[in-house]
Amino acid sequence: MRKLLVILLALFPVLTARAEGVRKEAGKATLEPLQKRDSVLVGDQLRYGIELKDVAENTPLALPQFELEKDAPLEILGEWQLDSTRVSKKKETPARYDIKASVVLTAFDGGTYELPDIPILFDGDTLIFSAAEPLEVTEPAVDMESFQLNDIKGQVKFPYTFKEVFPWVAGALALIGLIYYLIVLIRKRRKEAIEKEKAEPAHIKALRKLDKYRGEKFWKPEHQKTFYSGVTDALREYIAARYGVGALEMTTAEIFGDLRKTDVPADLYEELKALFERADFVKFAKYTATDEDNKQVLPLAVRFVTTTYQQEIEEDVL
Repeated sequence: MRKLLVILLALFPVLTARAEGVRKEAGKATLEPLQKRDSVLVGDQLRYGIELKDVAENTPLALPQFELEKDAPLEILGEWQLDSTRVSKKKETPARYDIKASVVLTAFDGGTYELPDIPILFDGDTLIFSAAEPLEVTEPAVDMESFQLNDIKGQVKFPYTFKEVFPWVAGALALIGLIYYLIVLIRKRRKEAIEKEKAEPAHIKALRKLDKYRGEKFWKPEHQKTFYSGVTDALREYIAARYGVGALEMTTAEIFGDLRKTDVPADLYEELKALFERADFVKFAKYTATDEDNKQVLPLAVRFVTTTYQQEIEEDVL
């Protein structure tokens, strides 16, 4: 209804005065509940309006402006609503339409109400649409004698569906799989590190451990026990691997009692024995070694390892 002329509601009184004396009964107004029920209850909304059939395009049309009393039991919600449907063929000129116009009514008190007539200005005539019958509005029936207040019902809990549970189950399984993979990976890396360390030559392993104790920071009195314990432990492991002596469980006297029977050079033997005895004093007698003594510890330990390793190579060549 692009070209259908709809006249503003404010002009309706003027246009009605011009068409005075030309009033026609146009039929019954339409009344349709928006809520589909058998009866109309308090607070229900109804669409009240008119229907015009086969209206030519550009036909003048004006609608009234309803004004109800302030305390009227009926109330109009909103303005007029127009709806048009083209009923002519597209090439037909002028086009023709079926038109519906309505307002929304509601009532907040039960009772029987007479609905007002709907006068419209249509193509120079005033058409009067009247209600088919009074409006019956009923109130919900409540038996106060048998009425009983009940607590508010709790939230309805429906069983979980597979679609809802599946993401959580899949996520949990994925997390368990990831944790298992990490555990296996860590154990594998640790095993490889242990095997690599076992496969490492004794002199390389000893020199690598001795290298951790480089620096004068280990010479401080509070660090000397850690310093001497670390150096002598590395040498004990090397002696056990190089000479087959159970140095890890032996005392200093027992170790050097067995080393005396080996090919360790005499001067190197005496220096190493002095180092182990000094380490025993530091570890068990709270002895504090001098910086001069500490300075000689690592060079002596490294020299003992490299010298005895060179002897082993010479023995293998011979």
